Amino acid sequence: MMPAPRTLELFYDVLSPYSWLGFEVLCRYKKLWNINLQLRPSLIAAIMKDSGNQPPALLPRKAQYLQNDIRLLGQHIQVPIQFPKDFFSVILEKGSLSAMRFLTAVNLEHPKMLEKVSRELWMRVWSRDEDISEPKSILAAAEKAGMSTEQAQGLLEKISTPKVKNELRDTTNAACKYGAFGLPVTVAHLDGQTHMLFGSDRMELLAHLLGEKWMGPVPPAINAKI
Repeated sequence: MMPAPRTLELFYDVLSPYSWLGFEVLCRYKKLWNINLQLRPSLIAAIMKDSGNQPPALLPRKAQYLQNDIRLLGQHIQVPIQFPKDFFSVILEKGSLSAMRFLTAVNLEHPKMLEKVSRELWMRVWSRDEDISEPKSILAAAEKAGMSTEQAQGLLEKISTPKVKNELRDTTNAACKYGAFGLPVTVAHLDGQTHMLFGSDRMELLAHLLGEKWMGPVPPAINAKI
């Protein structure tokens, strides 16, 4: 008899490119490692504010490093990622509040669609340099992920409701309570203990905690095409 899957929570925001990288790797490993992967849409801006952290790209040298780092990691992990042309407008002005509220609504009402809709929002902002802040942009991502227009429109109409707002706030607060100061954050619940891992580059350590084998970001027999 197969043992019960171990629970991992992935706190993420589609504004975070490293969240996308970690998301794809964990999605590839969830069956190989027998994990119950719980996707937890969160708001990175609120986590930064709560922890007193600042976006790393505000420092020119870090910004230059990040562009090259993300490009190389995208090639290595096989994720079609690239910086938006107007990076600061996307990150600092437009933000991701509406997109993350929409993903929260998806998780509440159609949780099986959350992985696909999240991926399509990342594809828009971090691969095709497209908007994710306008309602029509969010609808386009949802429809491309396989939602009907009626489903997507119905969820979009709920993103300003107290239920959705409170759920996103609670999830973000949960990340903060685990000690988050940015995203992604992976929380592993193992043998009565909780382990919080920050970033997309702690997968080898996560494998160690799980007692599993790390086979690189693209494990054999996994179709990594996005």
